[in-house]
Amino acid sequence: MCGIIGVVATSPVNQLLYDGLQVLQHRGQDAAGIATSDHGRFFMHKGSGLVRDVFRTRNMRNLVGNMGIGHVRYPTAGTACNPAEAQPFYVNSPFGLLLAHNGNLTNADELKREIFLSDLRHINTNSDSEVLLNVLAHELQAAAKGFKLDTEAVFRAVSNVHRRCRGAYAAVVLIAGYGLLAFRDPHGIRPLVIGRADTQLGAEWLVASESVALDVLGYKMLRDVAPGEAILIDTAGHFHSRQCAEHTVQAPCMFEYVYLARPDSIIDGISVYESRVKMGEYLAEKLKRTRPNIEIDVVIPIPDSSRPAAMEMAHKLGLPYREGFVKNRYIGRTFIMPGQAVRRKSVRQKLNTIPQEFRGKKVLLVDDSIVRGTTSREIVMMAREAGAAKVYLASAAPPVRHANVYGIDMPTRGELIAADRNEDEICAEIGADGLIYQDLEDLKAAVRELNPVIGFFETSCFDGCYVTGDITPEYLFGVENQRGEKGGGQDDGDDGQLDLNLVATNDN
Repeated sequence: MCGIIGVVATSPVNQLLYDGLQVLQHRGQDAAGIATSDHGRFFMHKGSGLVRDVFRTRNMRNLVGNMGIGHVRYPTAGTACNPAEAQPFYVNSPFGLLLAHNGNLTNADELKREIFLSDLRHINTNSDSEVLLNVLAHELQAAAKGFKLDTEAVFRAVSNVHRRCRGAYAAVVLIAGYGLLAFRDPHGIRPLVIGRADTQLGAEWLVASESVALDVLGYKMLRDVAPGEAILIDTAGHFHSRQCAEHTVQAPCMFEYVYLARPDSIIDGISVYESRVKMGEYLAEKLKRTRPNIEIDVVIPIPDSSRPAAMEMAHKLGLPYREGFVKNRYIGRTFIMPGQAVRRKSVRQKLNTIPQEFRGKKVLLVDDSIVRGTTSREIVMMAREAGAAKVYLASAAPPVRHANVYGIDMPTRGELIAADRNEDEICAEIGADGLIYQDLEDLKAAVRELNPVIGFFETSCFDGCYVTGDITPEYLFGVENQRGEKGGGQDDGDDGQLDLNLVATNDN
């Protein structure tokens, strides 16, 4: 997952983009970038690290213009920690384009060959986002008449992007001298929302990965970008939209609701917070149904994303709810830290126990999910060290048994604790006295209850069913090998950051 944002405003957007990326920081901590446009000229700064570390006052002053895009990166394709793969990406032919992308193309290798042999374009990095950018650039060139862009040409180009690209992608694109383009893949796997603010100087538009960015920046949420839809806002602020895919299925990623998104976001008409409360309700019912004689003194969440589910479980079970862990807010999310060694070390740095909440008690710890088991194992041990008599663990999500290929960093089965273990074996591996998982059908019911219109969810990491229909055992084997060969990238500058002033003018 990554976080993306795009703004067309009536005043400079550099601060808006910075503030928006801060709100979306939970979606990626590896790198950040902002690009703006002013009278057909692009300005960009990007680099490795958190938003607050990448941008300084001098960088912000150089990001001029009333239109721009931003990105926070969480590496799933390409090389982790390589500043060259920070986004946005840029091409200048035939039209100046800057793109920020959230998701993962599952046919990126095939597209790379097409781009080199047929499209006659060059790829500089291993990032599938650069592949998506070059596919779009080629299709814009093919759709334009005499290198003159118009709305029809832009939408026709996006239609051909949908025809060629498979996988998950939500993208925002600056087109030099023309406007802001945003589009979402035909399955709507990765989220994208659009909002509007009316000012004295006219309407302003903002698209972002999550609605919380709209809330914080003062924009009214209009709706989600539909699967397969493209949004175009020109330099005059005129809004255009078109369904650009022949066949669409709304299948949002279930892991957004389980863990990835902020609880105060609304994705595809579903409150993330309320969905997590519902997960706790369904999990409590399963616990009562399957283990009626279990003795529990207190319910304790593993902060932060499991808190709504834990509170609802305690309520439904008629048990006390207590906070037993204190979280260090200055440590990043361990799930999205590259490397098991880094994750293992940071668990103890991130969480500390309140011993009196554990001493002599039979505790039920509630987590949003169990992926690699690293965090769970350490936390169970911490609870025992704090004096817990019994430690039970409940997961608001089902066992994660399969690779995710749509933009979440769990691509190899060998890293997943549940890949080849049953629940008893997992329980023994993490050292708990008991373990209970959410059933997949209950998880779907819990989220669908908040928006019955959505008939499908992308749940491949739980059931191995890939909604795009193109994932083969050979592809998964290749992903695992590729991941095993990845190494750290080299900085391309003293501080791993890049500033660009790019002249990219169209003849519109």
